[in-house]
Amino acid sequence: MIFLLVSKLLSWIMNIEEFREYCLSFTGADEKLPFYKSKSEYNRNILVFSVSGKWFAFVNIDKFDFCNLKSDPKNSTKLLAEYDGITPGYHMNKKHWISVYFCMDVPDKTVKDLVKASYELVVKGLSKKNKNISVFKKL
Repeated sequence: MIFLLVSKLLSWIMNIEEFREYCLSFTGADEKLPFYKSKSEYNRNILVFSVSGKWFAFVNIDKFDFCNLKSDPKNSTKLLAEYDGITPGYHMNKKHWISVYFCMDVPDKTVKDLVKASYELVVKGLSKKNKNISVFKKL
């Protein structure tokens, strides 16, 4: 009985492949493992999603414990108060980044909304030239 409940619960939780596909679905988005030379195994497995070289999300592909996302500081304050699974960005500028922990109280739909908002924040900050490059890259 407990096994069935746990299986059902896990089927509702996003996995690394779904997260990766979603991040790469945005125009101009790409991925890389920039820390492949790190001595830390955890750091070697960090997958970064970016647009025109600007990061909008990253996650450890083995642990898949949390992701870091860009966030509007005004929205971050509200999110930090609303969810236990959202904290100031781990190892990042705490004003502009948040960490979103999977398997906590943040619904998958909210995670996706936050990823999209992060992507849009980064695109908004791109120069006109880089915005055009990003649009054509995906076509």
